Amino acid sequence: MLEPLFRCNLRCQGCGKIDYPAEILNKVMSSKECLEAAEECGAPIVCIAGGEPLLHPDIPEIVQGLTAQRKFVYLCTNGLLVKNRLEEFTPSNYLTFNVHIDGLDERHDDRVCLTGTFRKAVDAIGLLLSRGFRVTTNTTLFRGETAEGAARLFDFLTSLKVESMTVSSAFKYEKAADQESYFRRGESIDLFRSIFQLGENSHWNFNHSSLFLDFLAGNQDYKCVPWGIPTRNIFGWQKPCYLLNDEYEPTFEKLMNNTDWSRYGVGKDPRCTNCMLHCGFEATAVLDTVKHPFKALKVSLRGVNGRKDQ
Repeated sequence: MLEPLFRCNLRCQGCGKIDYPAEILNKVMSSKECLEAAEECGAPIVCIAGGEPLLHPDIPEIVQGLTAQRKFVYLCTNGLLVKNRLEEFTPSNYLTFNVHIDGLDERHDDRVCLTGTFRKAVDAIGLLLSRGFRVTTNTTLFRGETAEGAARLFDFLTSLKVESMTVSSAFKYEKAADQESYFRRGESIDLFRSIFQLGENSHWNFNHSSLFLDFLAGNQDYKCVPWGIPTRNIFGWQKPCYLLNDEYEPTFEKLMNNTDWSRYGVGKDPRCTNCMLHCGFEATAVLDTVKHPFKALKVSLRGVNGRKDQ
């Protein structure tokens, strides 16, 4: 996870990443720092988040450098600047634009606190696809969302012909403006189980492993692997994960060696109690897939239908 800046052109209710003074929000990682970070940790996939990455003046150079390293790049964006900056990018199998969509119409606009954002994001998806770019979406669900509403959203995104969809239950950032819209763990499981039951005969394509989706439905009992998706941002390597910034290390090696990983996770750190995000648990699901391929195949074949295995 690469965060080359924290500055954003939105102030979403549930975001805890933008509550910094101006001198921090004006800082950016250089192209050299970004490329060296990717080489340093050796990750095959780099998800460029923020902040809004398209606000970074050198983001095309960063993307080009990462794809030249044969890294698969997911460039996260709210879509507002896609039209202005699209000519600076070239379609590639290594580059995917990941567009933020948290609901249909007014619900998305309400979550991001700016009217008209949903329509601009949808227009950005259409423009990207028309120019030959790979496009996925990223949806965060908050309290107040229903299984029926989420299903309508996934039907709509599927109709746009996006490649796949990422979905998660919102993480409760301590500094987020809205502290009332986060699910408890049991509530998340109930919602996802109902969503997958409604989508049992759908053609939804999620950008997740089958076992992670089964975990969201409460059918797998996983512990997170916080080092599975390490985070590098303007402060350094963030300890211990993308969601918690307790400390920073100057190198990836020091991140791995100097972090007391046993301190974190459900039942250990209260901040982790309700977390079910892919940045911690997808790596666990992938490791489980490697260890138990037939279990993963079973889930993949039958689908995640919300019913517990007997």
